[in-house]
Amino acid sequence: MLGITLKVDENKQFLDVVLSPKMIQKPIDAKTIQEILQRSEYSQWFIFEQNIVDALNHYQTALKNGNKDDSTHRIAERKESDIKCKIQEDELAASLIITRGYGGAALTADHLMKTLKEHSIVKGISKKRLEALAKECNNGVPGQTYQNIVAKGLTPRNGRSSKLQPLVQNALERILQPQQVGSARVDMRNLGDVICVKKGTELLRRLPPGKGRIGVTVTGARIEPKPGELLPIKPGEGTAISERDENLLIADISGMPKFKDQKMWVDETFICKGVNVGTGNINYDGAVLVNGDVTEKMQIIASGDVTINGFVESAHIQAGGDIIITEGAMGKVNDNVTEYSSQLFAKGSVHVQHGQGLDINCNGNVTIGRQLAYSRVTCKGEVTVGAVDKPTGNIFGCTIKCNSKLAAGTVGAISGSSLSIDFSDGFNSLLERKDTLDELLRQIKQNNTRHQQRMNLINGKYIPEDMKGRVEEANEMVQNEWQLLKWLESKAEEMKNSKDSYQTNIKLLANKKIYPGVILKLNNRTWRAEREYEKSQVSFLGHQWQHEPLV
Repeated sequence: MLGITLKVDENKQFLDVVLSPKMIQKPIDAKTIQEILQRSEYSQWFIFEQNIVDALNHYQTALKNGNKDDSTHRIAERKESDIKCKIQEDELAASLIITRGYGGAALTADHLMKTLKEHSIVKGISKKRLEALAKECNNGVPGQTYQNIVAKGLTPRNGRSSKLQPLVQNALERILQPQQVGSARVDMRNLGDVICVKKGTELLRRLPPGKGRIGVTVTGARIEPKPGELLPIKPGEGTAISERDENLLIADISGMPKFKDQKMWVDETFICKGVNVGTGNINYDGAVLVNGDVTEKMQIIASGDVTINGFVESAHIQAGGDIIITEGAMGKVNDNVTEYSSQLFAKGSVHVQHGQGLDINCNGNVTIGRQLAYSRVTCKGEVTVGAVDKPTGNIFGCTIKCNSKLAAGTVGAISGSSLSIDFSDGFNSLLERKDTLDELLRQIKQNNTRHQQRMNLINGKYIPEDMKGRVEEANEMVQNEWQLLKWLESKAEEMKNSKDSYQTNIKLLANKKIYPGVILKLNNRTWRAEREYEKSQVSFLGHQWQHEPLV
């Protein structure tokens, strides 16, 4: 505007306005000068609002007094962006806090890098983050603050604790991983060379704890990790720590090795060529290895694993560990389907190559090599019919109760014989435990709230010296009750997650076909196969059974 001139000082730091009354022809106000500033190259400078008002007041006074000399007034300042560096207390991260300047030079990643180096930050710098922060600031509003983490150190990783590595396999692991024969075939009967071990056999090695990973701060300082803990070896029955190597566990007796729950032991093993009327029944405190058949009406009861390298017919097998039958097992069923002549009861898992007319009850998993028919299965794990990695076996005419998935190739039969799979028992057991825990949690929560209120009243009053000790004890008891409450809350959350996981894990997986007559149950939620289904699975999602084909 004629009569209003913007002028920068010689250091290009400040901006002045020169008002020439002789040339100004229209009335002016603060808005007039603001508009001139916004249209100029100084629009981003820091404006002195009050100075503009003072300049106009001086101009109006000069006009009244008849003074028409030019007057100069400072109205703006150029300010560079303010960059501050903030380092976390542990020096594992550094942030830049930038207050955007007014008309200052545009920021670059190199400018920010220089600031970091001034603060001795040399490690973990992200060039991308620096460029992004500079761009955000340059495109932002003057006076606005921008912040981001631009450097990260390396957190030290504590060493892992020592690990126990079994040097021999459990019998069940060997049967589920048949030995290779040639280049393309496996021998389903070959359990490998190790069934029983001799005294002095190496069973388990304790691997050394890890040293961990050294950490580095953003300033380049090393952070030493905490080395892993050397966990003790706890020799189980029939084992001993080697005299020449404290990290080696060896067999102290000859027998069958077993590794479970980070513990290795050796069961004394009874070995025979078969079980029949000539040998009599077997009741043995240890493991039993039968290199032959078990005939009708014979019994084997063992506190350890029972491994039968042969066929079982209408016999009673009871094991404190796993039951492994490398060939097959067969039994008879009465007309009411209530009694089975062949019974397999195990506290561990059960494996049978193929079976018919069996009553299987175990605390672990049930694996069937090829086929299971007209049997009753009750287990707390999962049921697999066929190879463990991709089950393709057949199952039909059975009553199954399990707590996890059932996987097979063909489920049911073309004849339409019924196959019932019930997942209710494990779920109801979880619900019962959850309800009990929730009720206990509710009661303790009510008690703790009431106790806290009473202690707050007592603590707010005058307490005689002779009573302070008892009050402190009461406060400590309430605090312990509160800690118990928090622990119960965490357990209740775990129980809820277990309930959700149970519903997620139960399913029927058929890698070939599902025939009509297959029934899945979870309490009152039932799914029934009314027709044939190709390769598919049935899962429990959204509180109902859902079928989906598999590609």
